[in-house]
Amino acid sequence: MKKITTFCLIALFASSFAVAQKKKVAVVTFYANKMVEFNELGAGFDFLLQDILQLRDDPNFNLTPILNTYHDNFFNDYSKEFPFELLPESEVLNNADYQNFTPKFDVKNYDAANYLMHGNYKYIYEGFMGQANEVAMAKMFADKADGVMFVYVNFAFEKGFGIGSTMTIKMRATTRVALYNKTGEKVFAFYENERSKKTGVMVGGVPVVKPEKILPMCESALQELMGDLRKRIAKIVKKSDVKL
Repeated sequence: MKKITTFCLIALFASSFAVAQKKKVAVVTFYANKMVEFNELGAGFDFLLQDILQLRDDPNFNLTPILNTYHDNFFNDYSKEFPFELLPESEVLNNADYQNFTPKFDVKNYDAANYLMHGNYKYIYEGFMGQANEVAMAKMFADKADGVMFVYVNFAFEKGFGIGSTMTIKMRATTRVALYNKTGEKVFAFYENERSKKTGVMVGGVPVVKPEKILPMCESALQELMGDLRKRIAKIVKKSDVKL
């Protein structure tokens, strides 16, 4: 009995130690880009910019439900494949320093309308011209987290089938997930994307850029992307040397 009790105590201690040692990561931004890209359609489509801006500003182009779905899946499902835990969002979003933080490359006076934030997340640019935001976020949460994560999704037109004025178009959803350690150094960053099953049409060679046409394509593309994203993340993380 004494041996069994001793073994149980050792097992309990080892289990508690393993749990205590598990790393934590703070997600510091989570958003969707409302500016649908059209570069993949090829040259000669610059005239679409005005239509894209009108789409962005149209209240009927409401990406909130699909962004919410992606967010919930990310935290409740996909995150299980990471070899670390995600810090409760309340500890990030209710942090006074976070709320008052002004990112480098802040967009509120320029193109803030381009980005749909999930909940009370701030738009924080990552991976561009140095690592000022990455380092600032890492330092901000260094007492609670071993790293910080940036997540976003964007959408882009792609050519479908047909030629000339009878061509169809598809939507591609792309997500980027980037992790930085306590010093603001990149641990990993990856893109995953998928095309929509739903298609749109071109009238006279021009895509129909209307919310009722584009929104279902965005939803379809993101659904396709989320379909096996957990498996993709598992493979990526397994290949990555995740050091926090």
